[in-house]
Amino acid sequence: GRFASSLTHITTPSSLARTAICVPVINSYMRSKSFENAYATRNTGDNMFYLPKRSCTKEPSKKEIEASLEPGSGTMQCKTWTENQLNDVTVSHRPPKNIIDYLALYTIKTMRFNFDIISGYAIFPQTESTWLNRIIFLETVAGVPGSIAGTLRHLASLRRMKRDHGWIRTLLDEAENERMHLLTALELKNPGKMFRLAVMLSQGIFYNFFFVAYMVSPRFCHRLVGYLEEEAVTTYTKCLEEFKKGNLPVWEKTAAPVIAKNYWKLKDNATMLDVIRVIRADEANHRDVNHTLAGLDVDDVNPFSLKK
Repeated sequence: GRFASSLTHITTPSSLARTAICVPVINSYMRSKSFENAYATRNTGDNMFYLPKRSCTKEPSKKEIEASLEPGSGTMQCKTWTENQLNDVTVSHRPPKNIIDYLALYTIKTMRFNFDIISGYAIFPQTESTWLNRIIFLETVAGVPGSIAGTLRHLASLRRMKRDHGWIRTLLDEAENERMHLLTALELKNPGKMFRLAVMLSQGIFYNFFFVAYMVSPRFCHRLVGYLEEEAVTTYTKCLEEFKKGNLPVWEKTAAPVIAKNYWKLKDNATMLDVIRVIRADEANHRDVNHTLAGLDVDDVNPFSLKK
């Protein structure tokens, strides 16, 4: 039907006449210098392909490669925290009020106990190296919930053919933010094979647990993440206290990684102290967001999507 009629149209006399006019024009352009400057040829034996030179002959410069790897090219820009906001971050705890809250809280307490041992936090002296182990391991877990929750809500929106009311973007932003915490820490340390194996095992267990749990009870999962972020704020607050005590002398003189300066828009003279402060502010924000989402129904409007 439609395909046959399109073939008939192609072979009509009028279309042949138009082709006869266009072919010389095209051939003329292909022989011109402007075409030669813009395109390169690739001969595969039977066919000749014309491709933009930029995509097949010119290698990207080192500057272009570095720019493509920096936040802002492939990642989102983070919220810029003011000095007052950074100072206002405090350790807080939302008391559990029902069985779902208690389940979420004690799940996190159990995870925290095992995590302290695996990361060496409860065993070894708290130096810059042990803090990096803890931060890296923490962020490989913390980046999982937002991605799962955002994906499941995205699929639900497609399946139900209904709007999501702003949850998806907030959840995916959270996952991206946690991943940037990890990438920042990795600028300072490259974990060994055993550490990476532990991360793989932990992620495999936690991913599947959270995936099933979110399909059963999103409320439980958001409360769990809220309590997880409470522990994260506590962790980074203790790290800042170690700065004040002078127990992290290397980090006091360590400049903030470039990836951190670009992502959080830090000053050129920013140090690791500034990095820890903004990460703690991020975690406090995730804590408050997830505790709020845990109190909403799945079809309620996400209040954080209404903020500019």
